[in-house]
Amino acid sequence: MSEIHDITKALVDFRDEREWKQFHDTKNLATALSIEVAELNELFLWKTVQESEEVDIERLKEELADVFAYAFLLAEKHQLDVKQIVMNKIKRNGEKYPVSKSKGKATKYTEL
Repeated sequence: MSEIHDITKALVDFRDEREWKQFHDTKNLATALSIEVAELNELFLWKTVQESEEVDIERLKEELADVFAYAFLLAEKHQLDVKQIVMNKIKRNGEKYPVSKSKGKATKYTEL
């Protein structure tokens, strides 16, 4: 079994023990994910670049764990293979951002 599968199973077991599946429809999972990302962003709000690099690692781990948890649960709800969809996205991004045009640039692919 993959590590992603193990994590997802642990999340599902945790959820099911509490009978929370009833609350985990697509809209609510996506909304929860968005809220957790906002909480992650809050760690960096009003900080300089240097201050952002000195983020409290424990708080960063907490917020990232919440983001990953809801993302994995949303993928599980729709029977999506997390590894496959991420690998597919990397491939598509490689086509949109070829090294020869994008190396060292933060330019959107439509402007390369």
